[in-house]
Amino acid sequence: MNYLFPNLIDNEYKGKKIPLYFFYLLIPVTIIRSLLHIFKADGGAQSIANIPLHLYSEQASDTIVHLFSEWGLSQLLFGLLYICVLFKYKSLVPLMYLFLVLEYSTRLLLAFYKPFVLEGYAPGGIANYFLVPLFVVMFILSLKKQ
Repeated sequence: MNYLFPNLIDNEYKGKKIPLYFFYLLIPVTIIRSLLHIFKADGGAQSIANIPLHLYSEQASDTIVHLFSEWGLSQLLFGLLYICVLFKYKSLVPLMYLFLVLEYSTRLLLAFYKPFVLEGYAPGGIANYFLVPLFVVMFILSLKKQ
């Protein structure tokens, strides 16, 4: 538990190296994904996630696009948090992995609980099936001493 919730938050990472290196890869992926949601005209809703915006009223489509942009903003903030963790507070890497496991597994559950119509497969929806187990493994390895 001390690795997950350290008494002293510092820049000393004690887990296996692979989760740390993988966490570095998450930063550009998270930030690029966030910027696509913020700046693409459709927020990535139709062009990436395959949500059929053309089937909805203009007001409904605009609302969906706006929500995707807000989601992009939250992703950008997480990306900036990841940067802070990696360059100043590495002792929080296991906690970040726990949050990633919770976020991505909850996305999977929500997809079943509150499904919506798509015109194809959303890359993010497919990736969640691979990322959840990967994040679980990275979380476990981040808790193990080097």
